[in-house]
Amino acid sequence: MDQTQPSIVDNPESGRYEILVDGEVAGFAEYTRRGATVSFTHTVIDSSFEGRGLGSKLARGVLDATRAEGGSVLPFCPFIRGYIQRHPDYVDLVPSDQRTRFRLEPASSEPNHA
Repeated sequence: MDQTQPSIVDNPESGRYEILVDGEVAGFAEYTRRGATVSFTHTVIDSSFEGRGLGSKLARGVLDATRAEGGSVLPFCPFIRGYIQRHPDYVDLVPSDQRTRFRLEPASSEPNHA
């Protein structure tokens, strides 16, 4: 069974990024924006789509989109925060003065400005 690749779309009217599978919303990451800062507050994958890695695809997609916009991230959502912890190349999206708050370490390639 050949499935199309999921797509991630920003739905600013709803304040969320959505992951679509064959045109159907399979999950979303809710956010609020203040200037260039995106605060992710809640992430959901519909139970009928679980087990396909869509949560990770959604997290990567929203973080890549924020990076492409030149924005920063406040990961209040435990799923997004956990994704950043497992993928430290995204830590730089979290403002350095907020990393302790979210228990995030700088990426090893990033200089330590202690």
